[in-house]
Amino acid sequence: MNMQNQILQVESLTKTYGKGQNKTEALKGITFDVWEGEFLGIMGASGSGKTTLLNCIATMLKPTSGKIILRGQDISGFHGRKLADYRGNEIGYLFQEFELLDNLTARENIALPLCLHGVTAGKAKADIETLADLLDIADVLDKFPSQMSGGQKQRVAAARALISDPDIVLADEPTGALDSKNSKTLMNKLSAINGEQNKTIMMVTHDANAASYCSRILFIQDGCIFHELRRNRQTESIEAFYDRIVVVMAQLGGGSANVL
Repeated sequence: MNMQNQILQVESLTKTYGKGQNKTEALKGITFDVWEGEFLGIMGASGSGKTTLLNCIATMLKPTSGKIILRGQDISGFHGRKLADYRGNEIGYLFQEFELLDNLTARENIALPLCLHGVTAGKAKADIETLADLLDIADVLDKFPSQMSGGQKQRVAAARALISDPDIVLADEPTGALDSKNSKTLMNKLSAINGEQNKTIMMVTHDANAASYCSRILFIQDGCIFHELRRNRQTESIEAFYDRIVVVMAQLGGGSANVL
């Protein structure tokens, strides 16, 4: 991780829904930075605002106030072509439920972000095959989603999020629809890509096992940052970091069973 380069700055971010007595503050002035090459986890109880935060960064939601700055540019000022380029090239998004198109093969699903920006699957062939090897999905490239397991679908979705070489990958509960074996496989792959390619990943998760692969975790409670944990990958094992995560989750209220 390159601690010299800030890739993302979130400054005093708020998001409010409704008005008057129906007003709900999902985010209450959250501020933090993300560093290039970091694997950042976001955790918190249901309704804490963590997915709202991720969706504001993805421009799926518009913040009420505050700034989101990616590589020195305030994304709130993006419109039209610039906004499309941001969504298509500067961020990748990994969904919980895969969101693959059933009538496209894995290869075509992976290439879709590029095709939307005028790059053909043929031109992207080498990049697709490189990612397929990294994620162990080379054998399903010409299969349709209905012919794949859940784990294969999510790794195809991960390849799609990575294919445009985005500045940052946003992952929303990426292990939420997977069993423990496939969850571990996916997290090992994402961790390797983060470490070997210095790819910045920001992941919302309720799963302490998935979170233990991160280099830092922000815990959100009631729209505010409640706590932060950092892991030194050279000296602290995944198992030891997991134990520290579980302690903080319990402090958030209700233990792991109620942390979403």
